[in-house]
Amino acid sequence: MTIRPTILACLLLGTGAAAADAARPNVLFIAVDDLNDWIGCLGGHPQAKTPHIDALAARGVSFTRAYCACPVCNPSRTALMLGLRSSTTGVYSNGIDRRDSPVAMSVVPLNTWFHQQGYYVAGAGKIYHGDGDQFGEWDDYAKGRGGDAAPAAGASGGVGGIRFAPVDAADEDMHDYHTVSYCIEQLGRKRDKPLFLACGLHKPHMAWNVPRKYYDLFPLSSIELPKVLQTDLDDVPPAGVRMARPEGDHADILASGRWKEAVQGYLAAGAFCDAMIGRLMKAFDQSAYKDNTIIVFWGDHGWHLGEKQHWRKFTLWEEAARAPLFYVAPGITRPDSRCERTVDFMSIYPTLCELCGLDIPKHNEGVSVVSLLKNPTDAWDRPALTTHGRNNHGIRTERWRYIRYADGGEELYDHDADPLEWKNLAKDPAMASVIAKLKANLPEKNVEDAPARRGGEGKAAKKKKAKAKAKAK
Repeated sequence: MTIRPTILACLLLGTGAAAADAARPNVLFIAVDDLNDWIGCLGGHPQAKTPHIDALAARGVSFTRAYCACPVCNPSRTALMLGLRSSTTGVYSNGIDRRDSPVAMSVVPLNTWFHQQGYYVAGAGKIYHGDGDQFGEWDDYAKGRGGDAAPAAGASGGVGGIRFAPVDAADEDMHDYHTVSYCIEQLGRKRDKPLFLACGLHKPHMAWNVPRKYYDLFPLSSIELPKVLQTDLDDVPPAGVRMARPEGDHADILASGRWKEAVQGYLAAGAFCDAMIGRLMKAFDQSAYKDNTIIVFWGDHGWHLGEKQHWRKFTLWEEAARAPLFYVAPGITRPDSRCERTVDFMSIYPTLCELCGLDIPKHNEGVSVVSLLKNPTDAWDRPALTTHGRNNHGIRTERWRYIRYADGGEELYDHDADPLEWKNLAKDPAMASVIAKLKANLPEKNVEDAPARRGGEGKAAKKKKAKAKAKAK
């Protein structure tokens, strides 16, 4: 690690080190699970009620075209926190442990890097893949607490795997409430080190079981369904149709007649999340940290609620790839700023380092967006890249979305003319030059699924063994 001269001077002066630490900005790092663009300031659904999240976005710069590295919890968070894409680490799915990837284990995670630079690093909730997955170094992490309040016995819990129901409980009976309470407690403490505080909220991850008062905000009779084209998958290649699985969740929802109830559940869970953000920001504004803290707010990926005849994440389309990203950086960002440039979440690690005056570890595969925080209309020619499984990638520019599947299948959408991605232009000969330019941004490295190193088998190893067994027969 290179020590900057100014920092070295403070170390030599002894007492000057504490003064230098006190002047460095703090970081409030807010992660939300499964939050798509159904929030007021991004306009993903006209009935979303998220005033506190909208107010947070209005404090600084909101990115209107921000995309996850992977549309799955574990690989998305692993890529963001380690600064390495899944195509480099082999961490492609929820079933792969980053500890089984030698590449992932060879680099310094974001929380560890800030810890090593003299920050007090604390966290609560879901930052990696679950409360108990506290990877890297932390000075303190909230102890896990049980699950959420459950629906009444005999109440319908949803449709198949899509789980939703109101609960007759208070906010205090929800896991996220206690995650926020821990963070509020941390904001009330004085330290002689700068603070890096991570707050990971689960909702709106399923099950969408939140207090009934949040369901009451969205009367079922007035619920608006997403705009869906019944023939949407007709021009999608087989690999994309397999990801959509229209015969699964979507068929179940249609058969049940409860699509509006499911949409109501997601909106209610989003409103509950918003209330927790309101609690957190109220405490933040009353704390000693309010004037010298960088805030970054991000959702780990998006979510489908019937678009492209699909539910959940697990696709490379706009609904699963797009998620909120906001920054508030005192002295850098200006209130009510919006940036239309395409960025992905690989930028978060290097951006926070630059904002805090830290060296950016050389392994990072993303680039800082500080130039866009200073000037949201600045020139930017770097597209966003989203990966779902080995050799399946989506490239997003301000105009185009290009998808390339491992079997060679392709999709191309012109967002200027087709923002809902209903018309696949990939087979149009006139689009050949556009596709060629976009393909140049695909990653050169696409490693196998990470192998197991700790008493289990990785996905690739299991496939290899299964093939060998079949051949032997």
